[in-house]
Amino acid sequence: MAKVELVMPKMGESIIEATILKWTKAVGEDIEQEETVLEIATDKVDSEVPAPADGKLMEILFEEGAVVPVGEVIAIIETESVGGDVPTPPSKNGQQKQAEEIAAVAAEVPFQPVAAGPSPTAAQPIAEGRFYSPLVLNIARKEGISMTELEQLPGTGRGGRVTKKDILGYVETRTATPAQPAATPQKVAAKAAPAPKAKAAAPATTTEKKFSHSGPIEIVEMDRMRRLIAENMVYSKHISAHVTSFVEADVTKLVLWRKRVKDEFQRQYGEKLTYTPIFIQAVIKALREHPMVNSSVEGTNILVKKDINIGVAVALPNDNLIVPVIKNADHLNLPGLAAKLNDLATRARENKLKPDELEGGTYTVSNVGTFGNVMGTPVILQPQVAIMATGAIRKLPAVVETPEGDVIAIRQRMYLSHSYDHRIIDGALGGRFVRRVADILEAWDPETQI
Repeated sequence: MAKVELVMPKMGESIIEATILKWTKAVGEDIEQEETVLEIATDKVDSEVPAPADGKLMEILFEEGAVVPVGEVIAIIETESVGGDVPTPPSKNGQQKQAEEIAAVAAEVPFQPVAAGPSPTAAQPIAEGRFYSPLVLNIARKEGISMTELEQLPGTGRGGRVTKKDILGYVETRTATPAQPAATPQKVAAKAAPAPKAKAAAPATTTEKKFSHSGPIEIVEMDRMRRLIAENMVYSKHISAHVTSFVEADVTKLVLWRKRVKDEFQRQYGEKLTYTPIFIQAVIKALREHPMVNSSVEGTNILVKKDINIGVAVALPNDNLIVPVIKNADHLNLPGLAAKLNDLATRARENKLKPDELEGGTYTVSNVGTFGNVMGTPVILQPQVAIMATGAIRKLPAVVETPEGDVIAIRQRMYLSHSYDHRIIDGALGGRFVRRVADILEAWDPETQI
């Protein structure tokens, strides 16, 4: 007999821990290789953990609901193989890699102003090399615990790390008066951002107001994904100065072309030809011509992205939203975009996406026309600086110029809504970009070959 250690798998570059949602196998049950043993969740995606070998589940080391670091042993499987215990392989890049990942995730934790000192969401490793998990940072932010308090909190985790149990225990015993600030090491203080002037102070605390309700109500608790969506949307509105420009496009030629070729397209490529990959193709061309829209903001620097990775909003059966990313979308032709989009959308609805398929987007497209909406004001997906919503295509009367004069005709028309970050994109660029996308769609060649 041999024992195999089942470890918490690495789910992406910025993921350092995951929550155990459900054990699908019980102690003593037989397991086949690649059979699902448990379901886990990160702040990016839910996933299933398969068995690394045939055998019997001998021991479960963490209960459901536990937050477990990546690489930690979570269960023991006994196999029929001859030999000693199979150790867990060490991390590829060691402690430094883990520290970099923790710092990177800490920087991604959504910001929420608090009254008691600097926000822990901007936490970086302090002088002694102490780090805080995103879970601890989230709890600190929600409870109004300043970074100064957090630094003084004793930790019972590995290497003195503050665990979930430590911070929840502190919250229970914490008095109304926060701890006195400790003396900050000189080299840390030297790197700290200067205190803002009074007239530029941060917004007041976002303490939730209580409202009275009349009549019968039903209380529905948000699921984990809905809480993440809500947090991300509020964070984006707080960070980016949202502006939305609208244009109307006459896509009659495009509609007639798609109607003519869609059946042949499916026979030739085995994929349905929807409008979304066509919209994405137009957006890609406009991004090449307007690279500032394909960027992000880091402090006072603008990071212009060389890759074009298009996120596509996908509605899930439970009415939640997820945004898988088509990496290097500018390297794909129309059949390639259609195949990739259909694959991502299908697996998104089946909860089979990989974490890295939700990361790295540089621009996002949301086809609100799928739901019959004519336009919208989409919220930017951070750290991107723009997003486009494509509305429903409708038959409308319009004035058409002809050599014989203007006539009223029935045309296929749609609205494009472009939300952009006014910190770096002004109305001229934001409006010019969405107008260019509309021009590309309007100029569609009816003789385009599939």
